[in-house]
Amino acid sequence: MLSPSIAAIGLFVYGLIFWNLRESVSGRHDEVSPFHFDKGRNYADLWHQSSWPPAVRHALLFTAVFVLGALLLGAFLAFLMDRGVRGEAGFRMIYLFPMAISFIASGVVWRWLMNPAPPERAVGLNQLFRKVHLGGLANDWWQDPHWGMAAMAVPAIWQMSGYVMALYLAGFRGVPEDLREAARVDGASEWKVYRYVVFPQLRPVTLSALIILGHISLKVFDLIMAIAGKQIITYVPAVATYVEVFDRHDPANGATIAGYLLFAVALLVVPYLVWTVRAERPR
Repeated sequence: MLSPSIAAIGLFVYGLIFWNLRESVSGRHDEVSPFHFDKGRNYADLWHQSSWPPAVRHALLFTAVFVLGALLLGAFLAFLMDRGVRGEAGFRMIYLFPMAISFIASGVVWRWLMNPAPPERAVGLNQLFRKVHLGGLANDWWQDPHWGMAAMAVPAIWQMSGYVMALYLAGFRGVPEDLREAARVDGASEWKVYRYVVFPQLRPVTLSALIILGHISLKVFDLIMAIAGKQIITYVPAVATYVEVFDRHDPANGATIAGYLLFAVALLVVPYLVWTVRAERPR
């Protein structure tokens, strides 16, 4: 029963990873040259391209804002759910709705919401701010040269915070009520119950959410393409891979960038897998 799945994973996951790494150490900078080993020079030469260092900075800024924002908002929503707000089932459904939408679809909507047009032609959020007399909040959004990638993280936070809320809510509900009651009997306030009893129990949940959000942010592509396209101001490694392979017809450079993405994701996933295996070993 498992053989077809194992074969498919071996071919379409590890087989393609091997093929990509093989291509990344080749000198095939066009689509017709034969394979020849270049001793991995592509990985060093990539840093001399003017567009690559900004792409890395954009990805790091996007990752920091997206991961931190989704974690904080998701944890806050889960805290409200755990406190027993009215209509909890409806709120859970509303918060989880965005996750059912693809990044490309939400990107089309958020492209209109974050339209950076001037006040006389403002639409989306800028028009809303102007109509409620908060015009000072209007800005260039993703076209800002310094914080454009931070604004680009807003749609991703909106889309994934509901998923993080579900993870944290499951963690909250998994904390035994006996521990909470024991803390209350000892005179702890509700805040101290959460601070010293509940939140320390949620470290595995936080780690899991951090890994999931981190690997999503590192390879984000469709959201950025839907909102900004292939503009240098929102250039990230995943977009750079597309440009190298399909626009510049340079498979070696595209595979090299994909290799860097693979290594970055491995830095997040492999330590987590090692920690999980060690934690599950019988003591």
